[in-house]
Amino acid sequence: MTYQRREFLKLASAFGAGLALTSCTSKLMGNNLKGRPYGLQLYSLRDDLPKDPKGVLKQVASFGYKQVEGFEGSKGMFWGMTNTEFKRYMDDLGMKIVSSHCNIDQNFQQKADQAAAIGMSYLLAPYLGPQKELDDYKRAAEKFNQRGETCRKAGLKFGYHNHDYSFKAVNGVFPQDIMMQNTDPSLVDFEMDIYWVVTAGQDPIAWINKYPNRFKLAHIKDRQKNVPLTEKKNVSVVLGTGEINFPAIIKAGKSLDYLIVEQEAYEGTTPLAAAKGDAEYMKRILS
Repeated sequence: MTYQRREFLKLASAFGAGLALTSCTSKLMGNNLKGRPYGLQLYSLRDDLPKDPKGVLKQVASFGYKQVEGFEGSKGMFWGMTNTEFKRYMDDLGMKIVSSHCNIDQNFQQKADQAAAIGMSYLLAPYLGPQKELDDYKRAAEKFNQRGETCRKAGLKFGYHNHDYSFKAVNGVFPQDIMMQNTDPSLVDFEMDIYWVVTAGQDPIAWINKYPNRFKLAHIKDRQKNVPLTEKKNVSVVLGTGEINFPAIIKAGKSLDYLIVEQEAYEGTTPLAAAKGDAEYMKRILS
């Protein structure tokens, strides 16, 4: 039996009963999930936002989202608006930008100052990429500490968002361990992209338990059922139609302050329709 097959069966066993019975799982958990706020990573709407940022954000608000996480697109973190203009528009919509992915190697001090000025909680490194040597992850951790100090002084926090590569062992060592063990917990938090943890063949709950209070944000992104872990692209599906048992993970993640919906593929639907369906799922499991 191959390693990947073993890992797939392990995941299936761990999540099995809950994968197809999400709403039932939520009811069994009673009020543990009740009232948790949730947001939308705007990258989910990356093709629509540049065309009409205000119109798209208005639709996002109409779906019931109260929070958004930004990303640095073609029009910057604030989509052609200043930071204060963006905040005013979000206020008008009854939403709040709580965090944003951004290029942490360009004008980071300015970004930290702008984010803090409108009450954002986090700036996040969206991607590091597989490194050539394990020591490269230690150097990345040191950079994260530096960016965390910049954020601390400005009045917000810094975090790192994972993909699958950091949850795949290299010479018996997980790069994610290196980054978590070499970052200062007072300066650097982590955003767990649950989809990528599962795609790497790992158990999100085991990692949450391994590093209590280090994962402060999560990407809530579902994965198509019955596809091999080697399939990475175009297998992101509307929440509740895939294989991941989010109620169990959210219940375990008591340190998760922000639950951020993200969608990367839209087979059979559109980005906005998917965002609406995702919001309906979140309402069901959190009400």
